[in-house]
Amino acid sequence: MINIRKCAVIGCGYVGATTAFSLAMSRLFSEMVLIDIDTKKAEGEAADINHALPFISPMDIYAGDYSDLSDANIIIITAGGAQKVGQTRIDLVQSNARIFRSIVENITAYNKEAILLVVTNPVDILTYVTLKISGYPPERVIGSGTVLDTARLKYQVGRHLDVDPRNVHTFIIGEHGDSELPVWSSANVSGVDLNRFCESCHSSCNISALQNLFDDVKNSAYKIIDAKGATYYAIAEAVRRIVSAIMRDENAILPVSTLVDGHYELQDICLGLPCIVGSNGIKQVLEIPLDEKELSMLVSSAKKLTDIANSLDIFSGVKN
Repeated sequence: MINIRKCAVIGCGYVGATTAFSLAMSRLFSEMVLIDIDTKKAEGEAADINHALPFISPMDIYAGDYSDLSDANIIIITAGGAQKVGQTRIDLVQSNARIFRSIVENITAYNKEAILLVVTNPVDILTYVTLKISGYPPERVIGSGTVLDTARLKYQVGRHLDVDPRNVHTFIIGEHGDSELPVWSSANVSGVDLNRFCESCHSSCNISALQNLFDDVKNSAYKIIDAKGATYYAIAEAVRRIVSAIMRDENAILPVSTLVDGHYELQDICLGLPCIVGSNGIKQVLEIPLDEKELSMLVSSAKKLTDIANSLDIFSGVKN
């Protein structure tokens, strides 16, 4: 039987450990198991977080193995090779796809009812790999998608316009990577069309100028990795936001990575699109309005991901 207040984090590197800490701070769970190929590392992370519990609330946090997943409600996968300086997310695909096949097969040996949340890069491809190998229904296989990218864009636009970024409403969609795209055509600030808001506040501000902000967003991970070796704080909070939407059955709209099946006439690939997220995972994939240029860019992004997925050799006897 599933324990609705139990989660698991597979992979205790920078992202996994920070995610585990963020989830402990969230008070969403009463039990969390940490799994890593380096058992000692998982034990150390569990002990460190446990020592913070007197400042938070009671919780059972421990290092374990795949058998401990049997009753987990949400399983978060952060394991895999990390992105290095000068390396794109796609450069990671072959090695991490092989790692994921082993991880997913171990998960499904013990649990076929959880929600699987993929965070490892390249997240869209690995979400697709997880979906195909696990046999889980698409609504219960979710990638972190462009949730973080969208937050980065909201931050940059809010800072540029001198408004609270929480009042900036727009999405980045497509690949979590170099082919992602901003949806400027429907962007607004608390209901005010972004172009109109720019005209009223910044005479020199327009969508062309804001495009430079998007370029900064797209390259921000590379800059952070170059400066400190890895990104982990913001992605951990992005994961917490997705998990919160599930645990609280919020029906929140988040641009997670999911299987597209006819959306925008795209087929059989996972990428970031706005989705309604609740207690059972993805309730609905939304087709938000796109202008002609945005639609063309989304199709190109999907094609890039499809070509990569088709090049993988791990699907022998699995992919249909």
